[in-house]
Amino acid sequence: MLLYVLRHGITQWNKRKKVQGAVDIPLAPEGIELAEKTGEALKDVHFDICFTSPLTRAKQTARCVLGDRKIPVIEDKRIQEIDFGVLEGTQFKDVQGKIISHEMEIFFEDPLKFKRPKNGEDISDILKRTREFWIEKTTDPALTDKTVLISSHGCAVRALLQNIYQDHAHFWHGCVPPNCSINLVEIQDGQARLIEEDKVYA
Repeated sequence: MLLYVLRHGITQWNKRKKVQGAVDIPLAPEGIELAEKTGEALKDVHFDICFTSPLTRAKQTARCVLGDRKIPVIEDKRIQEIDFGVLEGTQFKDVQGKIISHEMEIFFEDPLKFKRPKNGEDISDILKRTREFWIEKTTDPALTDKTVLISSHGCAVRALLQNIYQDHAHFWHGCVPPNCSINLVEIQDGQARLIEEDKVYA
């Protein structure tokens, strides 16, 4: 099994440094452009099936990458972005790129200490639901020899890949995955191997 784990393209809220989790924000024009470039770079990949977050930005990115391929595209809430609850839509960086939100500073610097916002989730929540998805799909006999596209989000991608990293203390693995980046994973004999990390086809 090959898994192409994809983060969605850039949105206006990404550009404006606003907290974006469960709020359904579409791609910005630049996000669509890079998603289409990613699709062009992967045009020879024979995808058999796609799993996507139900949020518009992830679905748009998947559609741009898949192009005119006629394959099943299945929405799964377990790979949706972390829900920031009352923090959704708030500003977390200033124009110089400095983090101005105490809560979001913890989220990026020491995410295991990020406290669940009102009506939202914490890291343990997204680790739990993405692990359920990971185990279900990577042990599915019907997918054993398939090439799978997974279209998701920054935090959700890192949560999924924790099934390989096994290092919750370094959750971000160095950085938030860039928009439209691909992490390529091979599953063979029950073992997962990361072949490419955070590759962007700019």
